[in-house]
Amino acid sequence: MLDILSNTDIFKDMILESIAKAIEKSGKSRYQISKETGIDNAVLCRIVTGSGTGSCSTKTADLLCEYLGLELVQKKKGKR
Repeated sequence: MLDILSNTDIFKDMILESIAKAIEKSGKSRYQISKETGIDNAVLCRIVTGSGTGSCSTKTADLLCEYLGLELVQKKKGKR
């Protein structure tokens, strides 16, 4: 069970890192994204700086992914 939880945290961190990079590349300010999405600017700040990653809910991450045009997809395993 502990391995599953640590893997979940790793995936969450990877997703938040991708969101943070997309925010930076968007050319929009966190203030503008906050106004357009309704997500608190402080939450966006924590995501971009990598501090307090546990404070981002799945709903917030999903909303940001949709806003930024990100999509979570599973890679197909290749034949060996």
